[in-house]
Amino acid sequence: MVRVRGRSRRRISVAAAACYTPGEPSWLIYRPRFHMPLKGARKSFAWTDYRDLLVRAHIQLGGPIMVVGDNLNTHRAADLRKYAEGHGWLTLVQLPSYAPDLNPVEGIWSLLRRRYMANVAFENPDHLTRTLRHGLACIQRRPHLLDGCLAETGLTITTPSPTPPRKGQ
Repeated sequence: MVRVRGRSRRRISVAAAACYTPGEPSWLIYRPRFHMPLKGARKSFAWTDYRDLLVRAHIQLGGPIMVVGDNLNTHRAADLRKYAEGHGWLTLVQLPSYAPDLNPVEGIWSLLRRRYMANVAFENPDHLTRTLRHGLACIQRRPHLLDGCLAETGLTITTPSPTPPRKGQ
């Protein structure tokens, strides 16, 4: 018997960045956002939340980053593009429409659902939060799982070769 104590209006959203550098272990950087059950309060990530995640990734990785984003409206926000244009360390690239199979982060969500959060009856929102953080931390500590999420897309990470000098230079 499962006792239900009422519907919780608290929500949690998570944004994640799977970070790949040739010759380096893969990283997972994520940011949960807890939404307040207030009327009119935002129930999803704003472009500023994604900006903060990217700044954190830039600081942790210690170099320029290229973000390959899907077509979520917040990822395509004009303010985020404007921010990227003003910061040389950030390059934004858009995936084609309806191409979740090219996004390694989708593999992370799948791992989380199938492995760490499967068959769990959450007692309350705090139990959900603890389980979510535990699952993401487990994935974060296992770079081979992140590599598998990238391999599943069929994409590879390559370092651009330097452009050879032109004749006469």
